[in-house]
Amino acid sequence: MGLQSAMTTALTGLQAAETTIDVVGNNVANSNTVAFKESNVIFATQFLQTQSIGSAPSTNGGGTNPRQIGLGVKVAEITPDFTQGTIEISSSPLDVAIQGDGFLMVQGGGDRYYTRNGQLKLNSSNEVVTTTGQRVLGYGVNDQYDIQTDNLTTLQIPLGAERVAQATESAVLQGVLNPAVPAGTSPQIIESMVLGNGAIEQPTLSSTITDPAVLAGEPSTASMVGASGAGVVGPADATEIYRFAFVDANGLESDISAAFTVAHGTPGNEIDLSDLPLPNSPWVSTAVYRDDGTGTFYQVGTTNTDTFTDDVSEAALTGGAVLDDTNIDAGNYGYFVTYYDPTSGGLETRPTAEITGESISEATGGRIRLDLNGIGTPTDSRFTQIRIYRNTSTDGSNFRLVDTVPAPGAGGFVDSYVDTADDAFLATQPELNLDGPNATNGTALTAIVTRNGDIYETPFQEGTLTFGGTKSGVDIAEQTFEVTSTTTISDLMLFMEGALGLDKTSDVGGADNGLPTPTADVALVDGKIEVTSNMGEENAISISQSAFTLLPTGSNVSSSVTLNFGTIQAANGPGTSTEMIVYDSLGLPLKVRVTTVLEESPTSEQGNSTRYRWYATSADNEATGSNTTVVGDGILTFDSEGDLIASSGDQRITLFRTQTASSSPLDIALDFSSVKSLGEVDAQGNPISTLNVSSQDGFPPGVMTDFVITEDGLIQGQFSNGTQRTVGQLMMARFTNNSGLQQVGDSLYSVGVNSGEPVIGKPGEEGIGTLTSGAVELSNTDIGQNLIELILASTQYRGGARVITAAQELLDELMALRR
Repeated sequence: MGLQSAMTTALTGLQAAETTIDVVGNNVANSNTVAFKESNVIFATQFLQTQSIGSAPSTNGGGTNPRQIGLGVKVAEITPDFTQGTIEISSSPLDVAIQGDGFLMVQGGGDRYYTRNGQLKLNSSNEVVTTTGQRVLGYGVNDQYDIQTDNLTTLQIPLGAERVAQATESAVLQGVLNPAVPAGTSPQIIESMVLGNGAIEQPTLSSTITDPAVLAGEPSTASMVGASGAGVVGPADATEIYRFAFVDANGLESDISAAFTVAHGTPGNEIDLSDLPLPNSPWVSTAVYRDDGTGTFYQVGTTNTDTFTDDVSEAALTGGAVLDDTNIDAGNYGYFVTYYDPTSGGLETRPTAEITGESISEATGGRIRLDLNGIGTPTDSRFTQIRIYRNTSTDGSNFRLVDTVPAPGAGGFVDSYVDTADDAFLATQPELNLDGPNATNGTALTAIVTRNGDIYETPFQEGTLTFGGTKSGVDIAEQTFEVTSTTTISDLMLFMEGALGLDKTSDVGGADNGLPTPTADVALVDGKIEVTSNMGEENAISISQSAFTLLPTGSNVSSSVTLNFGTIQAANGPGTSTEMIVYDSLGLPLKVRVTTVLEESPTSEQGNSTRYRWYATSADNEATGSNTTVVGDGILTFDSEGDLIASSGDQRITLFRTQTASSSPLDIALDFSSVKSLGEVDAQGNPISTLNVSSQDGFPPGVMTDFVITEDGLIQGQFSNGTQRTVGQLMMARFTNNSGLQQVGDSLYSVGVNSGEPVIGKPGEEGIGTLTSGAVELSNTDIGQNLIELILASTQYRGGARVITAAQELLDELMALRR
């Protein structure tokens, strides 16, 4: 039995050596396997053969020890060594090295495994997987990139696929607002040309209404003769002086002839005149006037032939009409005619086109007859009169009222008029209002008329109106406005107010808190659109000739609408301005302009301080039911050191996004704390102010282009717009007894019966180690130690084999005894 047990005992030694060689071989084989943990073999003795348990000391003896023969060796355990491996930099940002205790959690085949091999990669679905295809687990994120800690999930890094934008929430401004500049006390005011009310009719001309001018000396007396007649009733003087005038069908007279003297041989008898000039159309007769001896001429009768008998006595002479020899001064003349309503405050229409072409060259002047049949009958029954205007001889553009007469179709209408008004008379008369009745707030745009000289135009028609002005020389973004048959001037002015960014109602109040209220407005004053800017030179509004363009309905050709805006009051109060780009929730860029102006300082409570007001506008504002570009304003108060000590209002701007799918409203806080109020000057010593935006926290859309993994396992995506977002959280697990884990191949471990349950947490927490990205943990195999163990195991193996050989030889000797 002894030799046989020796062989079996030696055999266990051979088996133990083989196990050691297997383990060492595996260690050496995995010396280049990332995160491999070498194993150590631990041996224990086999069962013992007890020959004696020994004896205790007694009075008869000192006691003996047990006598036991060992029966060999066994493998007590093969234990992985989880000491830290060397960290080596790798070329992949997805590689992670675990420093300290813990394992990455992965999933494969529906089961959860654990590994320290941090060689990771992305699959075609942008999932993070191990080199052997297991999906790495952690916490994902929601649409707002907030980590969701409810459940472990497969991690994804959507390079090139994920896009992100960030709405601006705050902006920081810096600069200097100079306290030494004049305060803004006068806003810029501009006004348009006069806008007439085209809904009120204009007189029409069916023909030229002026007849050729009748000049001084007509009718001619060159062929006239006179002598005493047979009648015994007549002039009493020895000589009589006569003058003549042509008369039309309405009894209106032409110019007066030169004086004609007749010798009266028989005073007291009648005088016969012959070879009188005959009138031509429109004149129908000749009126005869005689001097009363004092230079006053009285009418003694009319004739429609070339003869006339004067039988008016001296006593009866003064009963005739007195001769009116007033004439128009020499010059070139034109006429305008208007309809006139003598009631209702004297409503008067715009005039006809100018009636030109009349000229009087005689130094003594002449007369002009108007044929009023060429004027159309008013369709509006209110207009019962017409007014006739003519220029003076010295000013072809100065038209003044000649006379007011019944209108065609009205009672008392006379179809002719002879103009005798000289310059002296016209100088006392009212001037012609060529623009006619002014438009009112309720006048339809399509009824507006404007005047270019004496040419009237209708600038508006149904269609799309595009408008854009300038503010302190900076173009204001154009806006469009639909003109319909019911659109009024009031609608246009409200549109202009919004498009120009006029702040009429301050966010910081007005007189109720001692602060001035904004002055801005668009109003109709005397038929002109008047635009009043907000205070300050930086807020000065201008409107150019090409500011309005109209695309008529059904047309593809736009044309300018000229309203001839001009400045009637220039702004004062220099300031400064800045433009910034902010972003909405979709990453759309929005342009905001901020202007400033120095206001009057408070009277008491702020002491020696400077107060500025800022205004903010944005053409990208989309307020409900309004086109306003105003997005905010506020007050900044600085102390005597130039530091901001107070601000009124929220110091924020609000942009509405009602026509875009973005979140609305977009509220942006403005930080003015870095703005100072100091007396900076330029190279010429002039005070200057500056304002700019140093930062804002919004971003346009960007695609994920890169990522980093932090020590605590956060996966931070880097986007092309410069933003960074968390796209995942690597989670790890640690075990009470790592050596109790069961190796399942592919550098994976599963929970063993003696490992304990996993404690899950973030890297760096719960006793879990940290991660180093872009690195791997090398195998912790100690080649030298393993080679020594290999030598020892082979020596052990050879020794066990010699024992077996010796036992075999002894058995052979024993077998030889029978021979």
